[in-house]
Amino acid sequence: MSRLAQDEKNREQSAPQPGGAGSSSERPGGGLEPAGGEAGFRGPVAGRPRKGMFGVSGSGDASGYGGLRLPAYVPPAAQRPFGGWFDEVADNLLAALQEKGLPDDTVQQITIDRGEITFYIRGEHLVEVCRTLRDDPALRFELCSSVSGVDYGPEVPQRLHSVYHLTSMTYRRRIRLEVAIDWPGEGDEPPKVPSVVEVYPTADFQEREAWDMFGIVYEGHPALTRILMPDDWDGHPQRKDYPLGGVPVEYKGAEVPPPDQRRAYT
Repeated sequence: MSRLAQDEKNREQSAPQPGGAGSSSERPGGGLEPAGGEAGFRGPVAGRPRKGMFGVSGSGDASGYGGLRLPAYVPPAAQRPFGGWFDEVADNLLAALQEKGLPDDTVQQITIDRGEITFYIRGEHLVEVCRTLRDDPALRFELCSSVSGVDYGPEVPQRLHSVYHLTSMTYRRRIRLEVAIDWPGEGDEPPKVPSVVEVYPTADFQEREAWDMFGIVYEGHPALTRILMPDDWDGHPQRKDYPLGGVPVEYKGAEVPPPDQRRAYT
């Protein structure tokens, strides 16, 4: 037997079997649905209409894409059955969170789009959800391979999202967690999300980059400092309201201005 076949056999033997130890059948039934299944539930806000290639207003741009208009696309909450292994992971996660006594709305919504599953998580429970995903024998998402930020623009409520890609090396599965941040809120408080470095040490530099580029404060991070921009840099360059900037490009007998100063050809 080849080494790859032997590894696959070992994984199958170590996985919780239906009705066996660690399977969802041992856990209490009922109530294993995300908050997104409730009537009148308002899910996380994501997506925004696109206008133009660079988002320039006033002066326009000369890219040829100034008239581009695309509606906002927001994948709806998925309905059962999800298909494949998605139902197994969702059942085991929701059951494990229920065992820990976390609120029913910890998982706000489950979305499946383009063959990928996303769990929208309430920020205050993020660390415990990650710990459950890592340690539960039926889940075993041992690796956080990516932490990134998203900014949908000032006109969108919950404009900033923090996104986590988790990998199970035991079961060869990948899922996405997403936290929609209620910001701006009262006062001048920055957007905040708990740091997951204590659960996934690989998130250290990635959270620093999301802070640097999007201004998301990861509370509890051991050293939340800039990682790409200078320490005294003003602002966060990947926010939608950050100025494009740029410098004129000079050619022989001509000059091309930066994007936010170009004329519109309409």
